Amino acid sequence: MIYRLAYNLLIHLFSPLLLALLYRPQRGKPGFGKRWPEHLGLVPPTTGQRPVWLHAVSVGEMVAATPLIKQLKSEHPELPVLVTTTTRTGADQAAKLGNLIEHRYAPLDFPWAVALFLRRVRPRALLIMETELWPNWLAACGKRSLPVMVLNARLSARSADRYRKFHRIFRLLSQNITHIACQYQDDADRFAGLGMPKHRLSVTGSIKFDIDYDDDVRNQGQMLRAQLGEKRPVWIAASTHEGEDEQLLDAHKSLLQRFPDALLILVPRHPQRFEQVAALVRQQGLSLHRRTGGEHDADFQVYLGDTMGELPLMLAAADVAFVGGSLIEHGGHNLLEPAALGKPVLTGPSTFNFSDIHQRLENHNALLTVTDSDSISHALATLMADKAYRQTLGHNARLTVENNKGAIAKTMAPLQTFL
Repeated sequence: MIYRLAYNLLIHLFSPLLLALLYRPQRGKPGFGKRWPEHLGLVPPTTGQRPVWLHAVSVGEMVAATPLIKQLKSEHPELPVLVTTTTRTGADQAAKLGNLIEHRYAPLDFPWAVALFLRRVRPRALLIMETELWPNWLAACGKRSLPVMVLNARLSARSADRYRKFHRIFRLLSQNITHIACQYQDDADRFAGLGMPKHRLSVTGSIKFDIDYDDDVRNQGQMLRAQLGEKRPVWIAASTHEGEDEQLLDAHKSLLQRFPDALLILVPRHPQRFEQVAALVRQQGLSLHRRTGGEHDADFQVYLGDTMGELPLMLAAADVAFVGGSLIEHGGHNLLEPAALGKPVLTGPSTFNFSDIHQRLENHNALLTVTDSDSISHALATLMADKAYRQTLGHNARLTVENNKGAIAKTMAPLQTFL
């Protein structure tokens, strides 16, 4: 009890800072508009059947949850599904599911906001993507006897050690979790080592491997490639962060010395950086065209992906894909998005967010790890010059994804007991 009191005291003391960070206007960052009160639990009341509540904090979690939601609705078409995200970009991703779901912004972890949200929504169960555990959420669900299932859960050795040092805090969280569907046996073993009963654990594999792009994405990618130039070498740097773009542009300038018509599709991770990255490209002396720039000829060296939700079709248009967040200590982003489209994957050394996926792709000769602009340009030149090698890596990448699918079916089994 004392831990919850201390926690609630701290979050209320720091709430002005937390709210300022969440709502701070930034150029290019979409706001929440009139829906911001939803973060305080002020959501429209649920009418009709009680929904299943699924929480996916932002874009990555929402992308991973999408095939699960589709499967859930396929097996239970009458079941209402309410999806919450914390971010606006996550909300935009959820909107692509159309009438399959209702979307609300998630309540912040103030006890009164969570209680108000639960009174209005009246969910029958809570499904949490990827170990997004909030003390007041779990306590409120436990008080109301609502089942809570954690999906696609990971627990690194480092996180397990931290929980072990504060074992009472983990017990406070875990006592209100009904079931944890872990990605791998190592994750389940670590949860069990912290005291989670084994009958409340299962191993499903990673839902992220169940990624599936329809023909529409591939067709749009082909159309974009025709506009950019079908014969020129095209590579994409996806989900890049500050500190990476300079290295990637240097690598592209080196590549241009060997392939003068090469094109870089550059897609920053955060929309508020679009203008900054556009200015950086021009400072580097490279010709630029923006996705939002309308009609164009093909005489430019960098194509800036300054839209949201179109990364898959841009990946489909490229020959090789570099995945950002990996040249800096950020832990990388989802390597499976290009792999599922059959693209050779380049990544920097920082991939701790996707270490298992990185290992599987590397073991199957589907991925190359690069460390700086020189190694990036060398890897690109090798791949662009050797079509057979490029196709082999791309084929291996797609095969790795296909061979590791099935997590959704394994997740649905324990989930059925809540429905």
